[in-house]
Amino acid sequence: MMDAVIAAGERLAEALRAENEALAALDLSRAAALATHKMQATDALAAATVAARSAGSRAGGETRALAERIALALADLGRENRRLLETAIDLQSRVIETIAGAARPLSAPPGYGRSGARRPPHRPPALATATRA
Repeated sequence: MMDAVIAAGERLAEALRAENEALAALDLSRAAALATHKMQATDALAAATVAARSAGSRAGGETRALAERIALALADLGRENRRLLETAIDLQSRVIETIAGAARPLSAPPGYGRSGARRPPHRPPALATATRA
């Protein structure tokens, strides 16, 4: 039973390493594609852990030491994954804000003028074109 937990833990560690590598390179498309693999590995580890507990299986000796090393590695990889995801989300937010700012009209929105009266909404100037055939 513990072999399944360890194998699932190693699989999750590899999935986190791959996603962290993609996030560190700001390859967000690749990171998004790896998210499914990470979720599957997480589910597999959870299922293996539940099965081992239900069977009363406990790690001892060398297996326990390996399980502890994997648990520490997963904790480190998880912290790094969170930090990298937060950075990627912040970066994407900045890009979206920049695009949204560029798409805003350059005129001031309707509001109050100097005299306190409401300012009419900005209307673009009239434009006429003529073509000759």
